[in-house]
Amino acid sequence: MDSIDLMIEEHKNILAVIKVMRTVCCAILEGKPIDEDDFRNMIHFARTYADRHHHGKEEDILFRDMSEKLGSAAQTLIRHGMLVEHDLGRFYISELEKALNRYTQNPDTETKLDILARTAQWSDLLTRHIEKENEVVYAFARRGLSKDVLQKIDEEVHLFEIKAEQAGIQKTNLHILRTLSEKYA
Repeated sequence: MDSIDLMIEEHKNILAVIKVMRTVCCAILEGKPIDEDDFRNMIHFARTYADRHHHGKEEDILFRDMSEKLGSAAQTLIRHGMLVEHDLGRFYISELEKALNRYTQNPDTETKLDILARTAQWSDLLTRHIEKENEVVYAFARRGLSKDVLQKIDEEVHLFEIKAEQAGIQKTNLHILRTLSEKYA
């Protein structure tokens, strides 16, 4: 599997967590209590798998080469589109964690609303973001980058994956995904 195919596969895992997050939010709206541990696991997944692991490969490898090799169109797409959305996603997850911490201290309705709102914001943003990457950004990279550059990206992503595997990133986060998916199926 090449690096872009791997990133598309990772998108499927992120979308699966998004589905769980939306299911959890709907259950809360229907009267279920907030399970703080489940939300902390979702935050962990968002930060370590979706952001540091997946976005790390995009930002440090793929987007770098696209910006260097594909000119101003790629630079604009990445700098003013993809990276802005990555940062906005980080903001939503940070705000979700702050709301969850406030809820732990004082479980009031307004803080519950903040938890639901931040979860929905992150979920909606990432769903749209993934669609753009899968259909526009990755296609642009495949069309525009030479085979040699794509091969170099594949090699760098492979090394990135090995380091992540040694740190248990994939195993830990895919376990979180399976556990949450089973719980909220």
